[in-house]
Amino acid sequence: MVSRRKVVKPGFKLMLLKSIPKEAKKTRFWKRILEEADRPRRNRRTVNLYKLNRLTESGDAVYVPGKVLGTGDIDHPITISAFSFSKKAYEKLLKSGSTVLTTKEFAEKYPRGSGVKIIG
Repeated sequence: MVSRRKVVKPGFKLMLLKSIPKEAKKTRFWKRILEEADRPRRNRRTVNLYKLNRLTESGDAVYVPGKVLGTGDIDHPITISAFSFSKKAYEKLLKSGSTVLTTKEFAEKYPRGSGVKIIG
């Protein structure tokens, strides 16, 4: 009889683990982000730009454990990282003067996660 079991490939959480520095993995902030990465993709969070505009101020550091979507506008610059961005959201964030970082860059800049808002 042929086995119908699928081969499990290394997933999203493993990719995030590799991009975060070793000393940062022990902090509560990055443990929370890795916990969010372990959720099924259909249960991940989505955040629109109008919500980011409402909940942040100029110069805030924000991490979205999910996808950032382009509905609405943002009128102040922020430093942001997320699991993924829609094309429109990415363009609007750059247009507003925001800094968009990869998870690895964000982990190097904020290894302890202090002063960072998790939105989603």
